[in-house]
Amino acid sequence: MNVMSYAESVLSLLPPVVAIVLAILTRRVLVSLGLGIVAGILLLSDFSPLDACLLLGERVVALVWSDGAPNSWNLYILGFLVLLGMITALISASGAARAFADWARGRIRNKRDAQLLTLFLGCVVFIDDYFNSLVVGSIARPLTDRYYVSRAKLAYLLDSTAAPVCVISPVSSWGAYIIALIGGILASHGVSDTGHLAVFIQLIPMNFYAIFALAMLLCVVLFGLDVGAMRRHEQYAQRGNLYDETKGVPPGSNVELPEEGSGKVAGLFVPIGVLVLATVSFMIGSGAMALADAGLPFSLIGAFEKTDVGASLFFGALLGLSATLALVLWQGMAPRLVKRASVQGARSMVPALYILLFAWTIAGIIGELGTGKYMASLAGGNLPFALLPALMFVLAGLTAFATGTSWGTFGIMLPIAADMAMGSHSAMMLPMLASVLAGAVFGDHCSPISDTTILSSTGASCHHIDHVLTQLPYALIVAFISLVGYTVMGVTESVWAGFGVASLTFVLAVLWLKHKSGARD
Repeated sequence: MNVMSYAESVLSLLPPVVAIVLAILTRRVLVSLGLGIVAGILLLSDFSPLDACLLLGERVVALVWSDGAPNSWNLYILGFLVLLGMITALISASGAARAFADWARGRIRNKRDAQLLTLFLGCVVFIDDYFNSLVVGSIARPLTDRYYVSRAKLAYLLDSTAAPVCVISPVSSWGAYIIALIGGILASHGVSDTGHLAVFIQLIPMNFYAIFALAMLLCVVLFGLDVGAMRRHEQYAQRGNLYDETKGVPPGSNVELPEEGSGKVAGLFVPIGVLVLATVSFMIGSGAMALADAGLPFSLIGAFEKTDVGASLFFGALLGLSATLALVLWQGMAPRLVKRASVQGARSMVPALYILLFAWTIAGIIGELGTGKYMASLAGGNLPFALLPALMFVLAGLTAFATGTSWGTFGIMLPIAADMAMGSHSAMMLPMLASVLAGAVFGDHCSPISDTTILSSTGASCHHIDHVLTQLPYALIVAFISLVGYTVMGVTESVWAGFGVASLTFVLAVLWLKHKSGARD
């Protein structure tokens, strides 16, 4: 069967546009993703109905079985979600979540403190964005519920501390991946006098979107900068509706489970602690084994570069679930309630599993269509080198938005940015690489088909499109601030000039938001 490529055609944008626009207009994510998949399959099969059906069947099977073997990454991630749903439900049924909320009441005095704690946890758990969104969501949700923080605000807190922290942390799955890409890029251009990690460290202050997204999140929490749809969600949360004024509880959320009256705070922190320690240990261990197999010396960065993230998350969650079961049974929870909570916790993740499977399918189809390559081709032309960092930021953002993947955008756009810099003005290489990293995270934040966005919604138990629409104004404002910074940096060829002007723009934006929201300290 011949599969068509549209890497040089604007038609490659049709499936993501269909999925994204319909998802926002209809709020029916699965239907929208499904229609985007159908559009993509028809394009790939040159509108042959029979070939389209065969191709779709192949892509669906490839979700679980690929190249003659199980698709371990997908299966491990799906298993991780199910196990985490079971852990969360068991913690809730044991009364540990309520006990944690009661314990925190004497220490976390108000809504602002609850959000600050969530932000802090999001910055501390920087190992992986999936892990961040789901685990921090499980810990913070009882507390933010106690102080009537909307689930949309919680999803924003999770999403804006996941990728922005991971992308500037060398000791994370993201950092290791980026360092590996940078190593290949530098080698291809004959640059050997600077270490790959040193280059990554130099990129951190140039990653304006990540830095100012975190700063904006802090200001939103401290000053109550709730605007647009977020303001409405927060107002309804104060009336006791944490989800949505018209939709009620999002699909897949746990219905009320009976709670044990003897729950302890340890019932929350012990399982989560085991989960975190086990996952990190598996990540380092699997990376160390891969290094040994390749005959390479052990290093922490090297281990994270070679680690098997999916397997580490799954087996870490398996140990976390074992610890949870042992603890709740030791505390005397009735076996019937243990079974009920476990089944209900697994079922609560089913909507997220469906969305993730659909998102993976459309992402694969978009990749075959050549959407990312088409977006990258727009970077051609004879533009002044001073505008290149800003241009790469915009194109990386659009590519990540259309494809739903930061990592895929890194892989496509970073080499192109380096080639353009070396072909025009080599001193701009690092600013252009940083602008790609920043733009990819921005586009990922805005995209309804991004797996990170989906899992942030899942971690917060929030309607997916509610999260997209409430986060969008803040993401666009930070993107504008970043664009100003990259333009100034390109014109002046000074990182600190760009950072300084971006910082000034950030202050003005916060003051405007404060006026717009009518917030008071």
